[in-house]
Amino acid sequence: MSTDQAKIRVIKVHDNDNVAIVVERGGLPEGTRLLDGTALATAIPQGHKVALSALASGDPIVRYGEVIGTATCDIPRGGHVNETNVQLPQPPALKDMPLATRSALEAEPLEGYTFEGFRNADGSVGTKNVLGITTSVQCVAGTTDYVVRRIKSELLPDYPNVDDVVALNHTYGCGVAINAPAAIVPIRTLKNITLNPNFGGEVMVIGLGCEKLQPSTLVSDQPVKIYENTEAADPDANILSLQDESFSGFEDMVDGILAMAKRHLEKLNRRQRETCPASELVVGMQCGGSDAFSGVTANPAVGFATDLIVRAGGSVMFSEVTEVRDAIHLLTPRAINQEVGQALLDQMAWYDDYLEQGQADRSANPSPGNKRGGLSNVVEKALGSIIKSGNSPIVDVIGPGERIRKRGLTFAATPASDFICGTLQLAAGMNLHVFTTGRGTPYGLPMVPVLKVATNTALSQRWHDIIDLDAGRIATGEASIEDIGWELFHLILDVASGRKRAAADRLGLHNDLVLFNPAPVT
Repeated sequence: MSTDQAKIRVIKVHDNDNVAIVVERGGLPEGTRLLDGTALATAIPQGHKVALSALASGDPIVRYGEVIGTATCDIPRGGHVNETNVQLPQPPALKDMPLATRSALEAEPLEGYTFEGFRNADGSVGTKNVLGITTSVQCVAGTTDYVVRRIKSELLPDYPNVDDVVALNHTYGCGVAINAPAAIVPIRTLKNITLNPNFGGEVMVIGLGCEKLQPSTLVSDQPVKIYENTEAADPDANILSLQDESFSGFEDMVDGILAMAKRHLEKLNRRQRETCPASELVVGMQCGGSDAFSGVTANPAVGFATDLIVRAGGSVMFSEVTEVRDAIHLLTPRAINQEVGQALLDQMAWYDDYLEQGQADRSANPSPGNKRGGLSNVVEKALGSIIKSGNSPIVDVIGPGERIRKRGLTFAATPASDFICGTLQLAAGMNLHVFTTGRGTPYGLPMVPVLKVATNTALSQRWHDIIDLDAGRIATGEASIEDIGWELFHLILDVASGRKRAAADRLGLHNDLVLFNPAPVT
């Protein structure tokens, strides 16, 4: 074997796979001979699949030990396997799926790990100390943006223990079928966002006054106190409506909001970080801008970290229904009981119906960028996506916008859209977010720290100041899945403690909230 040949690296995940992906940056040229003797019939880009044996039209294409599709034409050994010559198979039938058939693995508890967090009266723990200002209708978004700028420049410097002031703007609240059954999804999402532990129970609501979604709905689990524009204004007021006839002009409205904000900042400023066990972590796991490396580097490392958090008594959510649907047969056996397994299937069936109503199907995923990164279809993407869930038993399933209920591993049903998934995991109660990417994204949320894990070293080097952790070292053999998993676990504890900052926070890269609204708009 020549030295040059020894440097050629491809990744075959499972013994039964008949394809492998190219590791080399820039890909491999036609004629390159792999260690198994396969000669490339054409140039193959980095991350893309090479056929390790000749495939006839109709033959199964196997990756991760699972059939990801069938060949639409004859593909020679060494040929390029991609979305143009792979037929999408039918999704797994939901009927008669194995439920709770895998015995829970005996995992040794992970003890002694802590972070410095903000304890709340309801028992939850925040990793940030943020004043959130939400709205009951999109009409007032411009006002909330304006007052947030004023609060940050005029008030926030006097409250050093408060990390930030954030406008929780959205596009809901009026012009909608507020009583339609599916309207419960955006309404409970907005309501549960106000309960996120990073807000410390001090969220303010700015309303207009004539909207269908009344401001009191968003804080119905808390004492509802309306701001009155008088000298005797309630110091605990948490709702202000701009159409209140006591206001005289815009500046009077702003003065009222600033006065209300000052009182909430005073309360938040009394919060102090204290030592909390790692069991208080509530981590949302997500992937976006995925590539063919996602399922062999970043996502397996995230899955290893998921198991560490669960062993420490903490909570982890994984999501993205359309990137779970085609691998659901691998997840239902891991359900803790039959009820949880059936709940998984119910969420898959609900989303199947939702897509059908919109005259869409699962072939709309993956994106063009995913395909350029080597992912041929949603089956291949799903098999790489679910690895974020590790090996822990699935203890619960929650619907879109619901709050997490149990410690351990939860499936939080969301669309695969990065922004909608992040918004729904925020509503579910995550206090820290882990986001894997192969193509790259500046995605971030101001409400929670977002750690971005790159699937390949080329991205980490190119985006050296945006990526928090390089999992591409797994593909090059410089580190193992376990190495990166432990590294991520320690990074999570450091960022949750405020000892380190996520790149998105350091750079101020933050996305808007995006609601999932399956209900009619009127």
